[in-house]
Amino acid sequence: MRVALLTGGGDCPGLNAVIYAAVKKGINHYGDEFIGFLNGWKGVLENQWIPLTLESTDGIQLKGGTILHSSRTNVKKIPGGIEKVQEVLKENKIDALIALGGDDTQSVTLFLAENGISAVGVPKTIDNDINGTDATFGYDTAVSIATEAVDRIHTTADSHNRVIVVEVMGRDAGWIAMASGIAGGAHVVLVPEKPVDLDHVCALLKYNYDHGKHYGVVVVAEGCHLPESGQILGSGKVDSFGHAQLSGVGEALAKLIEEKTGFETRSVNLGHTQRGGVPTAYDRLLGQRYGLHAIDMVHEGKWGRIAVLKGTDITDITIKEAISTNRRLDQRFFDVIAGLEAKV
Repeated sequence: MRVALLTGGGDCPGLNAVIYAAVKKGINHYGDEFIGFLNGWKGVLENQWIPLTLESTDGIQLKGGTILHSSRTNVKKIPGGIEKVQEVLKENKIDALIALGGDDTQSVTLFLAENGISAVGVPKTIDNDINGTDATFGYDTAVSIATEAVDRIHTTADSHNRVIVVEVMGRDAGWIAMASGIAGGAHVVLVPEKPVDLDHVCALLKYNYDHGKHYGVVVVAEGCHLPESGQILGSGKVDSFGHAQLSGVGEALAKLIEEKTGFETRSVNLGHTQRGGVPTAYDRLLGQRYGLHAIDMVHEGKWGRIAVLKGTDITDITIKEAISTNRRLDQRFFDVIAGLEAKV
């Protein structure tokens, strides 16, 4: 078979591991031929691609980012987009398409699969919020990076008797905030699933000061809703899938904390550093497992389905189920956060 791959949405540690494994097994076990469309769906529309061979993909599983580059291109919103994709795939004699991406990318994959294109998906997001899978590659790397940052914040916050608010990624779900906050020993952890209770936050920080620890570390997910102002928008720009850019909740929260407590408070936004750099060993392994399953899905004709992790097994579900809702923290994780907080 002649198989095409693409990566859509934000970059993510582990994308290259998926590409590497799919190409390696496809060539060695199935005799497939591969190409990679550049810049996500944009590359398909513009017929921009590179050949993917054993030689060109050798060693890429060790690297971060994606050798295919990426974009946020919504085929469904482009007049004649579906027809153009079908035309390009036919022109390049593509038998199957493997799309690596999150909810937005996979909404396009599903749309194409429902319109006669042989396509399967691989879930990608550092936010870890895709429904139906227990973990997405890239999440472990992001948590490791965020946790190291939180670790470092403790010493500077302590040295200056300050509160420091650390903003991490997480538009709709607080997986990164929860994990890095708990692992990094933050005194307050705030997630989008629950509105911010400013009085409770300040009470926790005051408890520190009343018990001899004259500093505080707060971890907050970018999608958290603040009292009155709600979610904090960055530039105000909206991408092709209708998502507004979020940025600045950490800074806004820091101002509120300082006003309410009188404690000197600063903020740090980790931003894109969370998804940059090389993937952890776990994400390299998980990415390769997803890639191996994806090429098997192709040869089993499982169109419109997406690879997922269930426990320790890689299996697959319909893309429709995967993007039907976000996977969010539930009461079990709220109990963990609350159990580690001071009793105020």
